[in-house]
Amino acid sequence: MPRRGHKLPLVQRLSVLANSALESHIRPLRQTDLPQLLRLCQAHAAFEDCAFDPRGKIEAWRRYLLANDGEISCWVVEHKEALIGYASFVKQFSTWDARYYLYLDCLYLDSTSRGLGLGKQIMQRIKDYGRAHQCVEIQWQTPSANETAIRFYRALGAKSKSKARFFWDIA
Repeated sequence: MPRRGHKLPLVQRLSVLANSALESHIRPLRQTDLPQLLRLCQAHAAFEDCAFDPRGKIEAWRRYLLANDGEISCWVVEHKEALIGYASFVKQFSTWDARYYLYLDCLYLDSTSRGLGLGKQIMQRIKDYGRAHQCVEIQWQTPSANETAIRFYRALGAKSKSKARFFWDIA
C-alpha cells in the first residue's frame, strides 16, 4: 500500500492499516511455511543488497529451525494465510555480563506490511520470550544504510553500539 500520494483520505487509510494489522498473526514457523520463508529470505536479501543462494535452504531449515530442541526460534507473521514477515533469534551467553541474552538474527516484513505496528508487535513478543527465558537483553545489527530500521529500533528504546562485523570462512 503506497504511503504517500495515496488517493484515500488519511482516516480511511489508517482504518485499512489497522484492520490489516489486526488480521495478522505472529506464530512459530511450521513445516508448510518453508517455501514462503524462502521467498521472504530472498526478498530480505534483495532489500539489504546481499547475495542469497536458495539451494539447500529448505532442507537445512527443516533440520535446524523446526528442531524441537528450542535452540533456534523462528516466528512468522501470517496475514490471510500468506507469510508477510519473519524473525529468527537464539539464546546466547554473555561472558562479560555472565547472563543470557537473545540474539536477533533476522527481522523482516515485506514492504506492504511495514508501518502497521507489526514490527513493534513481533519485537515485543521476542522481548516477552527473552524475559520468560531469563535473558537480560536482545542484541542485533542492521545495515547502517537502513535508516528506517534504525529509527524504528530507536523508537523502541534500543541503543546502538558501533562495531565492525567480521566474517571468517572456516570451510
